[in-house]
Amino acid sequence: MKFLFITTGSQATFYAVAPLATAARNAGHQVLLAAHEPWMDTVEAIGVPTISYASKPIRYYMKNATTGGLRFPKELGDEEMTAQGHGFAKMASAGLGSLLELTENWTPDIVIGSSMSYVAGLLATHLKVPYVRQIEYLSIPITGIDPGAADELQPELKELGLTGLPEPALLIDATPPSLRPTHDPTAQPVRWIPSNPQRRLEPWMYTKPTGRHRVLITSGFRSLMFRDPGWNMPLLVNQLTQAGAEVLIAASPGAAEKFGTQLGDARVGWIPVDVTAPTCDLAIHHGGGTTATTFATNAVPQLIIPENPPEFPENYHRHAIARALTDQGTALTLMPQQQAPDQNPGHIIATTAQELLNNPHHTHQAQTLATEIHTLPTPADLIPTLETLTTA
Repeated sequence: MKFLFITTGSQATFYAVAPLATAARNAGHQVLLAAHEPWMDTVEAIGVPTISYASKPIRYYMKNATTGGLRFPKELGDEEMTAQGHGFAKMASAGLGSLLELTENWTPDIVIGSSMSYVAGLLATHLKVPYVRQIEYLSIPITGIDPGAADELQPELKELGLTGLPEPALLIDATPPSLRPTHDPTAQPVRWIPSNPQRRLEPWMYTKPTGRHRVLITSGFRSLMFRDPGWNMPLLVNQLTQAGAEVLIAASPGAAEKFGTQLGDARVGWIPVDVTAPTCDLAIHHGGGTTATTFATNAVPQLIIPENPPEFPENYHRHAIARALTDQGTALTLMPQQQAPDQNPGHIIATTAQELLNNPHHTHQAQTLATEIHTLPTPADLIPTLETLTTA
């Protein structure tokens, strides 16, 4: 059988669908992963056969989704989620033609789209093959975003004889059932399997330090923690180190060059989070979907700082992820510059980190959530169900 996976969004989306695509390939099926051009190098690095179907980044479609640009307040509301739907739908419209050209020579038996890949449903309807929708990581608010997409895609839907978005034959969701919003549609749960590009490992990456807490900080070089001197990353690292913790900072090479020796013995640069997460006692991060779900799978308490800077509006989901994990008790959410504008954010983050490290409640809740995740079916377990859809 031929499985066509279609992804939309940042590199996190590709990492999230890779385990299911790999499971289908390992079961003997032909697999193609369709991605958009700006992320092709990243997608190719995860080892799944990949083709490009759109030339522009998702940010282009987001900026053109509504007149005058988008607003992304600290609490995402209906208006903003509707605008998100319009943006992803515009990308679907732009990419449908190239995907139809692909299927003239390589016709899939099933189309599997990530949560915001609205083009997957359109393509499957054109081809009259099963459409599967995969919510790739926790707390994506599809019920709030879908109406905007349906509105934007009215011409395409009318051409297909539809009055709304195509209904998937199966909805797959990597969100642990206890964290799924009650209003979301019924879904087939799947266990989250961490995935990211690999390199040669060093022993410290998979070995827990003796007698010390290990704290991993990750948020990308674009994060305020790296871009804004007022956040004082050296102060944060120094306070964590003085408290006896080993600090790892997963960031681009530019971050290491920027801070030089100011970060003491902290390790800065590429870190395989899928390998290192089990050795950590705390993660401090921006609320990215793959990051949060990877640490949740490994029972690591989390301090989430969902900045949502205006120039990167596609990261709207960070607040939803932060709320879900904080309500469950695995994480604490922090907006340092709002909570204490007269204090250095680095100091506020370090103080909150100590609370997470020293309070057993958060560790217990993280272990509870990880246990739930590990009881869920693996991607390989779902392949027979997907095979059955094509013969129904």
